[in-house]
Amino acid sequence: MPAYLETILDAHRRHAADDRRDRDELVEAAVRATAEQRPRRGFRAALAAGAARDGIAVIAEVKRRSPSRGDLDVDLEPAAVAQAYAAGGAACLSVLTDETFFGARPGDLAAARGAAGLPVLRKDFTVCEADVCDARLLGADAVLLIVAALSDDELAACSELARRLELDALVEVHSGGELDRALAAGATLVGVNQRDLATFAVDRQLAVALADRLGGDVVAVAESGVRGPDDVAELAAAGYHGVLVGESLVVAGDRTRAVASLVAAGRSRGVADAALREGR
Repeated sequence: MPAYLETILDAHRRHAADDRRDRDELVEAAVRATAEQRPRRGFRAALAAGAARDGIAVIAEVKRRSPSRGDLDVDLEPAAVAQAYAAGGAACLSVLTDETFFGARPGDLAAARGAAGLPVLRKDFTVCEADVCDARLLGADAVLLIVAALSDDELAACSELARRLELDALVEVHSGGELDRALAAGATLVGVNQRDLATFAVDRQLAVALADRLGGDVVAVAESGVRGPDDVAELAAAGYHGVLVGESLVVAGDRTRAVASLVAAGRSRGVADAALREGR
């Protein structure tokens, strides 16, 4: 199977090595942007609120292609897609910004965020602090930190910079060992990605298997392998606050209805759990 993660990370690290921007000046620019972009749209807070309201919150993803599946919708309009997702009840958006491997275009994140009024995750392969600064400069509300892509020192540095820039950090793990590293780094927003980023194969039981290891202060998100309402209900029952769903929504004939069906599944699960707690 192709080693997708290694290939993508090599490309991003080469790009980072060629980046001649002054780090201190870049951080200062990101700090200024942080002040200018208030009031903040809290990504983690929106997920917690969505889970409290609907049983589980939906993060709907905007992307044109993936390395494993190829083209999904290369001509999609991010603003229109974001509006459709919001109309279906999505709590947050995830927007791919990788151009080489996922077909993103420079204005995708800003267009989606401006159209939907929802908090937005910059979905990309963060390999250095400059990437965190760029997330702020792009107008994102959250940045993705993939544990498999970062050393412990890099994870700590990027997490601290994200906090300074008032960005929520979605710390993504793919195993129990990576989850231990994320929690040791102080992560309070953790994504369990059920897709192996070396092969892109999906293990749809991974999130459920790791659920009991997530602490009570952690807002937990299940990523990849969410095909429909039944998967959402199972993940809600396991204690997840959110699901990140991409390909199945992008290719849906009616994206609003597709999101709404996931929200409804979480809400039904939440009602059932409340009834059990009350002894009905």
